[in-house]
Amino acid sequence: MRRGSTLLAAALAAGAALAACTDTSGWHSHSLAGLMPALAFDMTDDSGRAVSARTYRDRTVLLYFGYASCPDECPTTLARLAQALERTKDRGAGSAVLFVTVDPERDTLARLHEYAQSFGAQFVGLRGTPQQLEALTKRYRVGYSRGVPDAKGDYEVTHGTGVFVFDGTGRSRLLVLPRDSTANITADLDRLAAGIAG
Repeated sequence: MRRGSTLLAAALAAGAALAACTDTSGWHSHSLAGLMPALAFDMTDDSGRAVSARTYRDRTVLLYFGYASCPDECPTTLARLAQALERTKDRGAGSAVLFVTVDPERDTLARLHEYAQSFGAQFVGLRGTPQQLEALTKRYRVGYSRGVPDAKGDYEVTHGTGVFVFDGTGRSRLLVLPRDSTANITADLDRLAAGIAG
């Protein structure tokens, strides 16, 4: 998979370079406070239930877009999130990682369930209709694409690499990027769980 990126991540990275010396937010990841809409979606989880943002109210939500056969970025990112959650004060009990497939043609619910659960109990695979997926990716400005199938029916998928973090009320709070360390993610999740503003 070629590494994709979100338009928002590029904009935030540019802004961070200009304001690095004056950032007093206290967050290690990029603050999204007031920059992105609240968590909102309607999809099917990997157990076949219809779920929405309300399903995860009162939990910290980490939203990530990828696909189960991704050879590099997805497993690396999800493993790092699993490590960070394990190191939080509540060991991830108050969090949910929602893994939204951008390849629903190949990612059946059974495949998503097996893949998500391989990273931990807090990980949930989400699958939507083409309309639901389009609405969600547009809401958070996430780019993705699927290439032309080869003779075996295989095709390349590209997708954004950012992880969107929402607090227990559904407000957008942080954007975790590939360069953010496990320790910094853990610190931010603990701070968010404690209800510290910023």
